[in-house]
Amino acid sequence: MAVAVCGVPMGRRAAGVRTVITVALVFAAATASTASFAAPAREAAASGAPGRALEVVALVTGKVERTAVGYRADAVLQRMHAGERVLPAGVPVTILLEDATGIDLGARIRTDATAFRADPGERSVLVVRISETPGTIEPAAGVLGTAAWLRSSLAAAASTLPGPGADLIPGLAVGDTAQVDDRLDERMKTASLSHLTAVSGANCAIVVGLAFLLAAACGASRALRVVIGGAALIGFVILVTPEPSVVRAATMAAIAMLALLLGRRSAGLAVLSLAVAVLLALDPWLASSLGFALSVAATGALLVLAAPLAAGMSRYLPRPLAAVIAVPLAAQIACGPLIVLIDPGVAAYGVVANILAAPAAPMATVVGLAACLAAPLPVLQAGLAALAWLPSAWVAATAELVSTLPVRTVPWAEGPVGLVLLAVVGGAVAVLLVPGARRRPARLVRLLGAGVATITAGVALGSLAVTAVVIPLSTPDDWRVAMCDVGQGDAVLVRSGDATMLVDTGPEPEPLAGCLDRLGVERVDVLVLTHFDLDHVGGLEAVIGRVGLLLHGPATDEGDEHDIGRISADRVVSATAGMRGGLGEATWRVLWPADSAAFPAGNDASVVVELSGPGLPRTLLLGDLGAGAQRALLASGALQPPYQVVKLAHHGSADQEAALYAALGASLVLIPVGADNDYGHPRDEALGMASRGGAAIARSDRDGLVLAGLTATDRGARVTVWREHAPVEVGGAE
Repeated sequence: MAVAVCGVPMGRRAAGVRTVITVALVFAAATASTASFAAPAREAAASGAPGRALEVVALVTGKVERTAVGYRADAVLQRMHAGERVLPAGVPVTILLEDATGIDLGARIRTDATAFRADPGERSVLVVRISETPGTIEPAAGVLGTAAWLRSSLAAAASTLPGPGADLIPGLAVGDTAQVDDRLDERMKTASLSHLTAVSGANCAIVVGLAFLLAAACGASRALRVVIGGAALIGFVILVTPEPSVVRAATMAAIAMLALLLGRRSAGLAVLSLAVAVLLALDPWLASSLGFALSVAATGALLVLAAPLAAGMSRYLPRPLAAVIAVPLAAQIACGPLIVLIDPGVAAYGVVANILAAPAAPMATVVGLAACLAAPLPVLQAGLAALAWLPSAWVAATAELVSTLPVRTVPWAEGPVGLVLLAVVGGAVAVLLVPGARRRPARLVRLLGAGVATITAGVALGSLAVTAVVIPLSTPDDWRVAMCDVGQGDAVLVRSGDATMLVDTGPEPEPLAGCLDRLGVERVDVLVLTHFDLDHVGGLEAVIGRVGLLLHGPATDEGDEHDIGRISADRVVSATAGMRGGLGEATWRVLWPADSAAFPAGNDASVVVELSGPGLPRTLLLGDLGAGAQRALLASGALQPPYQVVKLAHHGSADQEAALYAALGASLVLIPVGADNDYGHPRDEALGMASRGGAAIARSDRDGLVLAGLTATDRGARVTVWREHAPVEVGGAE
């Protein structure tokens, strides 16, 4: 007697399980074999190259991407010499360059370089650093050369159009983000729209679908339609470069077309599973690619979760609206836990932003791709690029709008804990919304899901209320000098009227960005980079594209010059003693660095700035000067004490000159310093010098954000100070 389970006979069910297990073992063995066969050459290259001067010939196999320190590209070694020793060729590497002119997919580079091991688990065996312009570049030729020409032609056509919408056109059409500056890139990430410039399954589906329609319109047979669709797919992959998400989407499309050719139905989830298995067998290192994992997770969510979510929400919303919301919600539920591994936060408006951008993105993709292919006809290309600009500008405007909203990111636990917590929350949301999930689980599961979702919503709303309402209302808005809490680093703001100066950016962009948002600073009229240590310039990304005048200390190498260039300031000036300028109603004056070889670039050549003006405490910011430079500054006669607010030099290190602080006569001494730092800052000796004479001490490790201003009294002007963790007032009347 046959027994059925869930409507499937037991014998057939067992046979299906055996088949799945067999196929899984076959692909697991293939994956292990691929990694095993590649291991000897990979290990020989990894152990023989680091620490040596290399002669390298490499073929670029991936998209050239801009980074904070130059450019990077995936490549395959065709030849590598370390002195007389020939190292294995054919291994994948990552190339770091300072100048990517003439380098694209398919280009061949011959150059001298150095290398170091890539991180474990990476596809690349080595990271090859080219410190100068590559010796010889053979541009991509043939089909790859044509694709490179088409991409550059589209970028050139888009560059004639205005605003960030023009910069997005190549990215939306063919995944070329070279024109997207750091500010726009940050806005796209904040709005969870950066995936629109990463070519995915939707782009492949559009291309293959159009090819099929055109072939069918011409009366082509099914087999010929599949061939034409496959050729269009291959050409599209070459055009957009074979990134992990592109390869995944193209493999799925190829499998679906093969099923069509064989006259078999193809289930989306089965196609996705087979595509992932094939790709991992051919390239096991894709398993460590976050881009590949996000692509698979998003596709799986759309196949499995989007329709049930839409059905569940349609009980409360119009069906079309429910369908529109379900797609980004499903993707966020699936991808969110992976994203928190690299960015511990949840985009508060990601779903809303994707709903707003949804009508425009496909239009920009299709019309932009047509503009790219119309490169041989410049007039037609220009017209199509102008049409693509409209939806592209809509996407850019959506990202800009979201970036102006309060609490754009909800803080979340990082690492595996954050992943598990967000996965649980996503599961709870699915249990509550999906109709089948409400009927089948036990009542306890539904109650747990409701509890988790309710608690999470409460915490999120509470965080939103605190961050968007309570903190701004409790933060004084009459400040004139602000010391941001950015950890072990400097970031001091000075405001006069509507103008703002920022002195240094701290070690990371996130704390500085939070401080600027909290204080309502949208534009930095004057940015001072006292010197180029990481704890003073590491947060540059928070102000890129927002700077009027950049004053910087001595640049020591090409890395410093690169930092200066990527700020995109309206004016750039190397600071020297004696310079002066205006900031609203106030004036600033550079007192240091001196033109002396005795103080080379670095701490002792830090830019020292004095500020004074109506309503502004007389302020002196001492950078990271050591005792020797402090003595020279005191002897130079440039100082005009007394100063009401002084920033203690070098986070309160012991290398201080007591005579300087005695002469300054400060009412308030600011010490930007990280909690529990490894240097023991601020040192007791420095604290003693700073507080001598009755000056109040404010330090960011204990006080958090510190704001200072001036209050008029009968006896003169008094410095007032607000501390985030202990609000008090201090005197200092003059």
